[in-house]
Amino acid sequence: MPATEIPVAGGATMGGHLSLPESGEGPGIVVLMEIFGVGSYIRRATERLAELGYVALAPDLYRRVAPGLELEHDQDGLKQAMEAVQRLDHAGAVEDAVAAVEALRERPEVGGRAVGVLGFCLGGGVAYEVAVVDDPAVAVCYYGSTIPGRLDQADRIECPVLFHFGAEDEYIPVADAERVCAMAEQHAGWECHIQPDGGHAFDNHDSPMFSRPEAAARAWAITEAFLARTLG
Repeated sequence: MPATEIPVAGGATMGGHLSLPESGEGPGIVVLMEIFGVGSYIRRATERLAELGYVALAPDLYRRVAPGLELEHDQDGLKQAMEAVQRLDHAGAVEDAVAAVEALRERPEVGGRAVGVLGFCLGGGVAYEVAVVDDPAVAVCYYGSTIPGRLDQADRIECPVLFHFGAEDEYIPVADAERVCAMAEQHAGWECHIQPDGGHAFDNHDSPMFSRPEAAARAWAITEAFLARTLG
């Protein structure tokens, strides 16, 4: 599917990428980007979800600071991404993610079915916060570095949540991931998995410095089963 425009507050729009399942309809999933923007990896993530039968929409969370920003998954791109995320209006990104959930609910391809959120890295933390402030049907959070510092908000979340971490993540200490897993054990319908051979961004198949295919495959199988149970 081509790029799409997502309505946001004040009559403005936000860029995004939409992928439809072969049937043309299904439950919705808002895919929340990592710090490299809505590039080839995130567009492929929407396609992977569409292949499972979901209507997947990835909003441009950089729209307030650098609309359309797409960075390469290499050292230079990582440096630029780190600079970009420092300028990000984080609260605004959460608001924009909620707007994307609302917009996806209204799409005819979803047709009143449930809508969840799934995020990677930056988007993993945003997905958690969307679940705190809004009512998605489900939230899947891949290695969200801000989550361990926001565990006091967990009781505000009413939907099933799935957390993924890597034991070899250089940005999220495994002790922090274990605290999230301990919290998840206290909530019915929540899951937390730490891949022993997973580093940060282990799902990112576009980045040789981050990709861990075996950990990614195991985590994706868990995600697929979780979504089938909770979103349909």
